[in-house]
Amino acid sequence: MSVQSLDYEILGAELQILEITLGPGQTVIAEAGCMNYMEADIEFESILGDGSDSEAGFFSKMATVGKRMLAGESLFLTHFTNPSANRRMVAFAAPYAGQILAIDLVEYPEGLLCQRESFLCAELGTKLGIAFQKKLGAGLFGGEGFVLEKLEGAGLAFLHAGGHVVRKELCGETLRVDTGSVVAFSAGIEFDIQRTGGLKSMIFGGEGMFLTTLSGTGTVLLQSLPFNRLAREIAARLPQTPHAG
Repeated sequence: MSVQSLDYEILGAELQILEITLGPGQTVIAEAGCMNYMEADIEFESILGDGSDSEAGFFSKMATVGKRMLAGESLFLTHFTNPSANRRMVAFAAPYAGQILAIDLVEYPEGLLCQRESFLCAELGTKLGIAFQKKLGAGLFGGEGFVLEKLEGAGLAFLHAGGHVVRKELCGETLRVDTGSVVAFSAGIEFDIQRTGGLKSMIFGGEGMFLTTLSGTGTVLLQSLPFNRLAREIAARLPQTPHAG
């Protein structure tokens, strides 16, 4: 539970559901299509941007929206609000097998950088921004494009990760991980891409041509089953359709 007393429960083991109970007037924001079910009285509306700063000017809002467009994210977020005098529940479903993570952003005053499409929902007031990767190698070979999503605020945010999640606390160390296995990391962590080794290792090692390196001091969240790996394994086992001759 966060400082704003957002009540929630994560149900299930592998295919999880997040139930959030909203008090009167309370709102959560979510990516489009994540809602699974909700009680009567809950109202929802698609809004341009995250709504974290209702007083921001038009050009400021459009700049934020433009960054989300460059990142390949939806320009609209869905706002779910409880306008009634009673507590009401809305539930969000994870898109594939894995874990839903409750993140208290108070623990990350400089923000949390996360993989694209890992964001599920958050308390109203959470700022969803875009962090452009500084290094060309990370952008070209990182498997996630040139941008990461940045979450800032003082409430709860919920992420989804594939498979099992491991939390690592780095203190000036360097961690090398499979590209795509990174879910999120705190702003004090340096993100880069390095070659796996010599030509033979790159071709025959089975670990891909590049590894992600994370170094510095801060928190790293890793997933055991990135979606791109899951999709690749499923595609490899699908029966091949014969060509009409």
